[in-house]
Amino acid sequence: MSYLPPRIVHPLLDLQYIQHGFFTRLGGVSQGLYAGLNAGSGSNDDPEAVMENRRRVAGAFDRPENYLLSLYQVHSDRAYKVDGPWPEERPQGDGLVTSRAGVVLSALSADCAPILFADPQARVIGSCHAGWKGALGGIIDSTLKAMAQQGAKIERVRAVVGPCIQQASYEVGADYEANFVKEDKEARPFFIAADSADKRLFDLPGYCLMRLKRAGAAEAVSTGHDTCAEGELFFSNRRAVKTGESDYGRLISCIMIRK
Repeated sequence: MSYLPPRIVHPLLDLQYIQHGFFTRLGGVSQGLYAGLNAGSGSNDDPEAVMENRRRVAGAFDRPENYLLSLYQVHSDRAYKVDGPWPEERPQGDGLVTSRAGVVLSALSADCAPILFADPQARVIGSCHAGWKGALGGIIDSTLKAMAQQGAKIERVRAVVGPCIQQASYEVGADYEANFVKEDKEARPFFIAADSADKRLFDLPGYCLMRLKRAGAAEAVSTGHDTCAEGELFFSNRRAVKTGESDYGRLISCIMIRK
């Protein structure tokens, strides 16, 4: 049996028929900038190392690697219903939904918010990748809508926002706040003043939680981990930029209906 990497499990999704996990960077075979469990084939890491990392993640669900489904993420509002392995190349999009047992849905991230969803009564699950652009553009709503089309009731859906960049680490320009609030007036409380007058700190997980609740989800919580600040546990795009690194690994978060 291959080594099974550690993961963060949240009580809200620790359910009889649901298996999930927010994986850290621990427990993988990648080296250098990607040291640990880099699950992103879009990085410049050794493809064989990425494949082994993904095998380990799939193994944590007792599934073959081809049942671990990921999208070519593009910060969109596109969510897909899936029933099994991709017949061809993975499509572009940012949300996945299934009612089929044994299919592992995933979201890749490196500061953006991975969100895992479940309606335990209908046994419908979902995952999505929500950066600021996707969250503002409606990926959370699209994923919930796709779940409803599979028989879920949005008012029963539980959702957990996984490790992502937290407000203390997410400095943006004042113009960013102005443009964001222009699109969604309810976003204003998620910006606070930074050290300089022309900067703000944005609460990405808080904004995602608001969007979940606004869409009607029954319960929505965040794990509270900061990918940028906690370098021993998580990959981070922003931290890589700050330290002048040329690339960064991708974390993976997964959910599956048990067989």
